Amino acid sequence: MIVLVGISFLAGLVIGISPCIVPVLPVIVAAGATSESRRRPLAVVTGLVTSFTVVTLVGTEVLSALHLPLDLLNDLGIALLLLLAVGLLLPAIGGWLERPFARIHIGRMPRSTNGVLLGVGLGFVFAPCAGLVFSTISTVAASHRVGPTLVFMTLAYAVGAAVPLLVLASLSRKAVSIRAIRSHLPSVRRVAGLLMGGAAICMVTGVFAPLQTAIPSYTNSLQNRIEGSASAKQRLEALRGIRPGKLGTAAATMGADLMDYGQAPAFTGITAWLNTPGDHPISLRSLRGKVVLVDFWTYSCINCERSLPHVEAWYKTYHRYGFEVVGVHTPEFSFEHVVSNVKAAAKKLGVQYPIAIDDNYATWNAYNNEYWPAEYLIDQQGVIRHESFGEGDYSGTETAIRALLEAGGATDLPPPTDVPNRTPTGIISPETYVGYERLQYESFVADPAIQVGKATTYQLPTHLLFEELGFGGTWTIGQEEATAGRGAKLELGFEAADVYLVLGGSGTVEVSVDGHHTKTVDVGGTPGLYTLVGGARPQTGQLLLSFSSGVKAYDFTFG
Repeated sequence: MIVLVGISFLAGLVIGISPCIVPVLPVIVAAGATSESRRRPLAVVTGLVTSFTVVTLVGTEVLSALHLPLDLLNDLGIALLLLLAVGLLLPAIGGWLERPFARIHIGRMPRSTNGVLLGVGLGFVFAPCAGLVFSTISTVAASHRVGPTLVFMTLAYAVGAAVPLLVLASLSRKAVSIRAIRSHLPSVRRVAGLLMGGAAICMVTGVFAPLQTAIPSYTNSLQNRIEGSASAKQRLEALRGIRPGKLGTAAATMGADLMDYGQAPAFTGITAWLNTPGDHPISLRSLRGKVVLVDFWTYSCINCERSLPHVEAWYKTYHRYGFEVVGVHTPEFSFEHVVSNVKAAAKKLGVQYPIAIDDNYATWNAYNNEYWPAEYLIDQQGVIRHESFGEGDYSGTETAIRALLEAGGATDLPPPTDVPNRTPTGIISPETYVGYERLQYESFVADPAIQVGKATTYQLPTHLLFEELGFGGTWTIGQEEATAGRGAKLELGFEAADVYLVLGGSGTVEVSVDGHHTKTVDVGGTPGLYTLVGGARPQTGQLLLSFSSGVKAYDFTFG
């Protein structure tokens, strides 16, 4: 843990001197320049570190549980900065605003309590550049595995980023002497109010984006040295639950595809059950004597959707012979954590076998799983005998099912199922994510550069290379998704017969291929997978999508 905390602190320190810090600089300068107390810069930084840590670790989870918009805290932070700015600019209004907060003296800049409150607002709006450390913190927090290591890492990261800000605030305070503050306090307060209010307005309008883009990314090399070293990557991957290998090597061969992979892990940390009597839990131990297929899936995954007809057919065909399926639903996106969404999608997809809701990735990690879909076939004694990852190999899995059933005494099995294999066999475009966390493939073009969590207006590229993703119009790009604003467009060169996009929110998407409008997609209800292009054979084309405001785009997949 100590090494990870140290890496996190250094990574945060680099972020604190990077162009990502530009939006909060005016507020930090204003806070330091108007301070009579040496403790106030420290109070501002303390508030920032505390609120950033809490928001990063549990903010999304709390907002999702309360069914509130995920950008609410960002909006509250900006509103708080504007409130403090108004109190500095207009003494009369400041006095009126001061009354509800009299006990914490919100209108009196020298007080440390006010500094903490200002720091809390900054923590709500602080959006660091995405790096491996911050990506790991966000991912592990999203999987609800917040433990001491993650808490100390997040604190170390926030403290590292705050150290340069503390230095800047202290220097600003020294630049304006105590005597100058006392003799020209009204003017200093007005200037500070203008800085603070202007910064808040710029955060709303995205004015900082061109400035951040114009500043060279002078910290990239240093960031890569800290976060990209082999030792750092190994520790961060271990924290995310990525471990080499599967459940073990085969110990004995019983047939062509029947191996001994060891005892199957129990279902762990399941938060809800569907399609069981009374939606009560079941256990692998209670299924001893049956052949069990544990199928890891998530409902908005096209690879899972193409594999589900095979799994459902096996369940219907072999269930009466002692075959059971448990679909472990481990979510990829935040909306897939909502049980009602899973229930509605399962009904739509015709899933009738038991579903275990693995929101915390506990069973996923118990199996050291890394794929959607992934299938683990377990014999009557609870031993894993066959594994299959991704699409395809349906005949191999069904052969193993039949062999295990026959080994257990089943006779007169019906003929094998005859479900068409829709696994793409030709060259198709790779999966392409739209949220910032997984833009790691660098297959996107954005002018200006991607601004995390800020409404920013982008220009579509004049020349887009094949399989590059271009942004146009106003987008707010979050960790998992991009939310469309005014004139929002996406452009993508693709090679596939079918093009899918995971969408949420409410509105429409206009689809054009090679300059010709082909369809209008109505988006609403449960977030999920939508078909943009459907064809009998693969094609190469240029896709242009025009979004109405409020539609959320998550992930392109192809078939």
